Amino acid sequence: MGKLCSALALCLAAAAAPAAAGPAEEAERLYARFVAVQNAHDLERLRGLLLDSPRFLWVSNGLSLWGPDAMIARLSGFQANEVWCIDPDQRRASAVEVAPGAAFLHVPLVLTVGSAADPQRYHVLVSALCAETPDGWRIAALFTTDENRGEAAR
Repeated sequence: MGKLCSALALCLAAAAAPAAAGPAEEAERLYARFVAVQNAHDLERLRGLLLDSPRFLWVSNGLSLWGPDAMIARLSGFQANEVWCIDPDQRRASAVEVAPGAAFLHVPLVLTVGSAADPQRYHVLVSALCAETPDGWRIAALFTTDENRGEAAR
C-alpha cells in the first residue's frame, strides 16, 4: 500500500506542477520582475535582469544607449524623482515567440514621475526583446516611446 500511495502522490504532484513555460510566458514573467524592481527603486536588482553585454540596447524616444551600465545611469536620474511608478496595461500586452529561446514583448504602460505635489503621467509603449541565457532569462533590448493615443492606422 505504501508504494502505491507514493506512486499516486508522485503522479498527483506531476499533474499539479505547472507546465514548462514557453518563451512568450518567460518574457512576460521577466518583464513583471523588471517592473517590480523599478517600482521598488532597486537598480542593482534591475541590472541583473538585463543582458550583461555591451550589445544590450535601450532606445528611448530616439536616444540609443548601449550596455546595461548606460541604462542604469540614465534610470538613476529618473528615479531620483519623488515619484516614479510604472503601471503596465496587461490587458493590452502581447508577447510573441521569435525563436526557441527568445520572445518579443510589447506592453503599453503609464509612467508616473515627478514631484509628489505635481507628478506627471506619460503613456508609453515598451517593446522588449527577451532572451534565454545560461544565467536565466534577460532583457537583451528595450525600445520605449511615447504612445500615440490617436486612432491607430491599419
